[in-house]
Amino acid sequence: MKRFYLIAALLALALLTACAGPQVKLFPDAKDPLKEFTIEGTGADKILLIPVRGVISDSPREGLITTNPSLVQEVVSQLRKAEKDKRIKAVLFKVNTPGGTITASDILYHEISGYRQRTSAKVVSAMMDIATSGGYYLSLPADLIMAHPTTLTGSVGVIFVQPKAMGLMGKIGLGVDVQKFGKNKDMGSPFRESTAEEQKLLQATVDRLGDRFVSLVKKHRKLDAQALAEMSTARIFLAEEALKLGMIDRIGYLTDAVKETKKLAGLPDDARVVVYRRDEYPDDNLYNVAAAASGNTKLSLINIELPEILNLTTGFYYLWPGAIGGER
Repeated sequence: MKRFYLIAALLALALLTACAGPQVKLFPDAKDPLKEFTIEGTGADKILLIPVRGVISDSPREGLITTNPSLVQEVVSQLRKAEKDKRIKAVLFKVNTPGGTITASDILYHEISGYRQRTSAKVVSAMMDIATSGGYYLSLPADLIMAHPTTLTGSVGVIFVQPKAMGLMGKIGLGVDVQKFGKNKDMGSPFRESTAEEQKLLQATVDRLGDRFVSLVKKHRKLDAQALAEMSTARIFLAEEALKLGMIDRIGYLTDAVKETKKLAGLPDDARVVVYRRDEYPDDNLYNVAAAASGNTKLSLINIELPEILNLTTGFYYLWPGAIGGER
């Protein structure tokens, strides 16, 4: 009940603020245009810094007051904007994600590859805490992959998430009656155990999707057979292990990634590092975790978001589940 009154009070405050004049906006959202802000540098040529943070998905993110664009939508919007600016000579992705859905990860891979081909701009991936599974997948087209000294990466594989509810339903006396056309129509149903044939079919799908991931690693990283075999176990690696295997190119801090990006793109030391956001931040810097997708709500008294693991629906994921459960 207290939460209801609090939300009602916030909505009333928003209405009163709106009546006060159009110059005041209590809850900025994704309808506000992306604007360019300089993080550092004074030169004419630019490096665009794009954060990739959280579970990779093409589903909008629900907030208390506003709905924010999906991670996929936000990254693609920034790439489209960058493509119109001939002064942007390189894009530096700050990757901090355990991965996400297969399709969303593949969309980002495709869009980053296309941007690189169309613009001839250099692309660098700088891995932060976690850059596993889909996070590594989307980094593959980069001209240079760097990892922080404490980064975890790898988890090159596929997981099929399939919740089951039979035990709970049995305890409370519920059942589901199904009529179907085609013996596999309800394959993967949460209301019954999968048959041996269904498990075989699902595993074949997982294997094909996993083979796709491994084939892209082969294409971009040119690993030897031993390294490829170890990576294909889908284990995670610390930065030093990943460097030894050839999965990444350098180890360093985000400031080192900026220097390497300038060197790769042939840019002078005074080249600007810019970001696209919807709001200006005082004392902005490279480590600002706010993505342009955040909505940047000025007033946030409570947070009722569920842990990300509870938002995973049945499906196939390029995702390391060990990293799910909280914001990074």
